[in-house]
Parts: sequence; structure tokens; C-alpha cells
Amino acid sequence: MNVVKRRIGLEQEFFLVDEAGSLSDRADDFLNGCHIMAQTQGLDPKYFVPEFVKSMVEINTPPADTGTELAKVYLKNLKLALCVAQQMGLRLYPLSSYPLHITPVMRDHPNYHIQARTVGYEKFLHAAKCTGTHLHLEVPPGVIDPNVVVSYNSTSAEREELLNIYNLATACDSALISLTRACPFYEGQAIGLAAHTIRYRGSETFGWEGVYTHLQPVGGLMPYALSVEGLVEQHFARYYAWLQAMEKAGIEPNLIKEAEVSLLKSAWNPVRLNKLGTVEIRCIDSNYPSVTLAVITLLEKAANRVRREKLTVRPAKEMQIFELVGDRLYVPDFEYLNGELLYTSATEGLKNPKVKAYVDSILQFASAEGGEGANFLAKLSKHLDHYQTIEAGILQEFTQTTTQLPLDVGLRLVRECCDNLEAEVSWIDTENPLAALDTDERLLRV
Repeated sequence: MNVVKRRIGLEQEFFLVDEAGSLSDRADDFLNGCHIMAQTQGLDPKYFVPEFVKSMVEINTPPADTGTELAKVYLKNLKLALCVAQQMGLRLYPLSSYPLHITPVMRDHPNYHIQARTVGYEKFLHAAKCTGTHLHLEVPPGVIDPNVVVSYNSTSAEREELLNIYNLATACDSALISLTRACPFYEGQAIGLAAHTIRYRGSETFGWEGVYTHLQPVGGLMPYALSVEGLVEQHFARYYAWLQAMEKAGIEPNLIKEAEVSLLKSAWNPVRLNKLGTVEIRCIDSNYPSVTLAVITLLEKAANRVRREKLTVRPAKEMQIFELVGDRLYVPDFEYLNGELLYTSATEGLKNPKVKAYVDSILQFASAEGGEGANFLAKLSKHLDHYQTIEAGILQEFTQTTTQLPLDVGLRLVRECCDNLEAEVSWIDTENPLAALDTDERLLRV
């Protein structure tokens, strides 16, 4: 059978810290060092980029043909960044939130100030206190049109593939939250919640105060796309919601024009369409490479199976897991996915039986695709009762005895996390990283 090949890409955000573990605002110096070293090694410097605050950086990858290729270039770029940091007396802190109280320094750029004014500066700063990993799944070239969402010239088969990958990514949201929960501390407190999820997307329903609590069309999980028309309408509605929010915040029309607000750029949702021609998955906590490799494997295999078997991905009423019936992959209905399942994933995580059953169904679906990493997914499914997130492991070691994490303890945690990042990068097999998932028990985390 002629199987459609699509590429995959990755972005990961990191906090920049000094050797003591304190945040550093030297992102520009660090990135300049990365650019110079990349050029000397024949790598593209554009994959080392700034974030909107000076204590955060982003390490990206070029589009890769396979998950194995993506994992190799991800580790290569990460090794380069760690080398530059070491030369400068700096370190990369990889987890989803910095554990101590911080006052980030925002870059002086009109787009950032407009976003901050629209959602409120205090709320917007939550985005500077947590980091994420974004994974890109390519869809048919040209099917995404930045001006009209879906190209008029695309074929029915191309549009159907777009819908199926978009729905698959949406249906995986809570599984990715549950599996990648990283740092339990936020602003010095163990809040008992998935901090990146809570503080970034927020929720009025659950009382989560985050960047987009009151702007869910712009930053929350959007419903499944049951048709191309529905997907287009959803994007236009989100675009107008952002325009209205800016007007309500008193943003001058000329500034709105200067910000070049567009259909696709006015979106910070957990799953969104990207003008690069991808479905971008943004709900993943920044984490250690071992966890990132597991996510690459899971999402690549799930997407490849949907494409290879030409499956139609659709929600079913009262469905709580992934269930394959013929050529239809039924996934949890949106009311449950964005309601009870989201809440339990961000609070109890895999300890909750319903969350565990849902995650297990995704692991089994993806592992059936076979190839490098499939055995890892199958083993993870078998031992899911004993799977320990990075967050859970940290809580075992750093039990909070006071309401506020002491400064010295928090800095020690940061340094240990930096140590762990550097250690993982040194021992993970960079030539066959996904094959290593199948054989190296250290990567299983059970």
C-alpha cells in the first residue's frame, strides 16, 4: 500500500539559569553563542531563538521525515546549546515551571505589549513563568491557507486528512498533560495541579487563574472539527474574539494593524493550525529528553496509523477512550474531554482510573503501528500502573515542609534538574534514540 509520508517537527522552551540556579537574563548573549557554534558545526542557527522574556530560550528542529530523524536532530541541537551554556557559566533548566518566585523581564516588542494589555499584564506574566514543548504534525502541502484557513484548491482527501489529524491531536490533549507533568512547584508552592496547564490556558469552569482564563476561544482547547466548514468557522470566531478583546482593552486601531493580527497568528490554543502547514500541539510540558522522546514516538505512530489505515477520527457520545471500529477511530466526546477528563488529568493524573484507561487506549493504538519505539509504548501500557511522572518523582524527594519552598531548597532543585538534563543527553544513544526507548529501561520510568 502506498503510505503517505508526512514530516514532524519540535520546539522546546527552556529557562536560562546561572550556576547557582538563579534565573539569568542573558538570553541574547547565549543565543549569539549558539548561532556562532551552529555555523562552525554546519548547523542552521535559526533553530536557536529568543522568547518574549530574556530568561527563556527556545530550541527548535527543522522538519524531519521520521520520528527517529527528529529525535537525532533534537538531541544534537540540545547538545550544542548545553555546550554553549557551559562555556558561559550558564545552564538550561528543562522543566515546565521555575520552582521559585520570579519577576521576568519582558522584551520591548509591540506584539508582546499588545498581548499583555489585552489579557492583563499580571495574567500575561504566567506565560513567562512556565515553558512548553510544541510538536508539529505535517498535513498535506497547501491545505492550510493563512487567509481562509483551508485552501479552496485542496482536494477532499487532503481536507479529510487535515480534519483527522486535527481531531487526533485534540483527542490526545489530556493524555499528553498526564504523561508529561514536570515541575510540581509554581512560584514556590506545590499547587497539586499541572502548573503549565493551569497557569497558561486557565479555566473559568474550574477556577484556574491563567493567561487565557477569560479568553478560552483564544487559549483553551477548541472542539473537534466535524467538517471543513466547522473548522473554518471556528477559526474566524476565534479571530473575532481576539479582535474584540483588544478593542475592549483599548488597543488603538493603528497598533492592531501594526501587530498584523491574522486568522492563524491570533491563536495560542493547545492545538492549532500553523501557517507552516502543520497541526501544532502545544499542551506538552517542557521536560527531560526521555519524556520528549516518548511523546515524539506516541504522536508520530498514532498519526501514521491514522494516515496509513485511512481512519476517520471522530468523537462519539459518552466515549471515554480511543476505540477503533472498522475504519473509524472513535475518541472521547468533547464535553468529557474538556470537562471531567481535563480536570482529573490536571489534578489526579494517571492515579485516576478513567485517565489511566484513556491513556492506555492511546498507547495501545499507537504501539500497534510497529517500528522503533513501538515496543516501548507497549511496555509503558503494560506497566502504566507504575509509571512515575517527573512531577511525582520530584515530590518524593522535595517534600514541602512549609507553605513556601525555601530559596536554598528551590535552587538545589533547579541545579539537580539541570544535572539530570545534562546526564540524559550524555547517555541517550543519539544515533538510534527511539530504538533506545525499546531497550533502555531507564527511559521507561516505572
